[in-house]
Amino acid sequence: MSKYRIAWLPGDGIGQEVSDAARLVLDAAGFEAEYLAGDIGWEFWCKEGDPLPPRTLELLRTTHCAFFGAITSKPVADAKRELAPELQYRGLTYRSPIVRMRQLLDLYVCLRPCRAWRGNPLNYREDIDLVVFRENTEGMYIGVEFPKVPESFYAEPAIERLPADAAISIRSVTRKASRRIVEAAFQYAVKHRRRRVTAVHKANVLRATCGVFLEAAQEVAARYPQIQFDTANVDAMGMWLVKNPQNYDVIVTTNLFGDILSDLAAQLVGGMGFAYSGNIGDTYAVFEPTHGSAPKYAGLNKVNPLAGILAAKMMVEWLGEVQIARNIESAVAQLIERGKVRTYDMGGSAGTMDIAHGVAESLHCGTDDRLLSPVSRR
Repeated sequence: MSKYRIAWLPGDGIGQEVSDAARLVLDAAGFEAEYLAGDIGWEFWCKEGDPLPPRTLELLRTTHCAFFGAITSKPVADAKRELAPELQYRGLTYRSPIVRMRQLLDLYVCLRPCRAWRGNPLNYREDIDLVVFRENTEGMYIGVEFPKVPESFYAEPAIERLPADAAISIRSVTRKASRRIVEAAFQYAVKHRRRRVTAVHKANVLRATCGVFLEAAQEVAARYPQIQFDTANVDAMGMWLVKNPQNYDVIVTTNLFGDILSDLAAQLVGGMGFAYSGNIGDTYAVFEPTHGSAPKYAGLNKVNPLAGILAAKMMVEWLGEVQIARNIESAVAQLIERGKVRTYDMGGSAGTMDIAHGVAESLHCGTDDRLLSPVSRR
């Protein structure tokens, strides 16, 4: 019997292909697990009215963690139009299944490493090695929106100034959630010998919500005097990340800001083909490449699967199989540095599974710890 039970959620579009590539590498690395397929994504919204069916939630609750490929999300009008005819008038509303998993399972940390791999022709600079900690459960993504201002809201003087055609999205930021995401960032910094934590906010304008986050960050930082701590407004942070990304180490911020900044940082080290994340709670985690479903590439064996392979590496590491994770990382580093097998985004012509087989071949031939990132060697 396998030691681990893993919910396997390929999802939509290229999700199946990158999941297959990740599975091939996991097998080649000697990682043993029972993989339990789960239903998720646009297909299940269209035919069942729920992109995250209850049976899938139950699967998550009976496994150690999950690997997630990709999902398709579309605007409200498209979501309603593509529902099965018998579901059209039931008042169903599409909500992103990954956002729901984060909230229902309290996966409050979104951990996004952004590393410039040696030999990657897409690197903006060769010395980028930062991580983004994004609060995952609240902020602008709580899903409380109003296409028209409710009459009851007009009792608040500030609401009276809104135009009649205004829509509203609620932003919720709590001290509890702010403290624990900042605490997670500092604990990571200590464990991995990172020197600096930067808290990103917009408290000069969003005084209430960002004020809560900033105060919490300052409170937590005071308990870690050995770690350099600074703060930055999110607009300035976007500029500085482009100008001097090598200066940053650990960035921690709220949900929407983290979503934006982590994609910006990902582009500096090669784009979404290298962007992966862990959605991590106290007892459960979901690991994913952070790209979309790219339906135009589905089934073409074309896309770069390294983000999915690295997400699988992070999953294995979270489960405690540190040496297997190190071996996968080293094998990925060897493949990138040699430059013989590259997908179209890196200027090559290799297919998705060519990359997976290339990583597997490196695993079989032996890995080199000298190619690990400084963080992984610690």
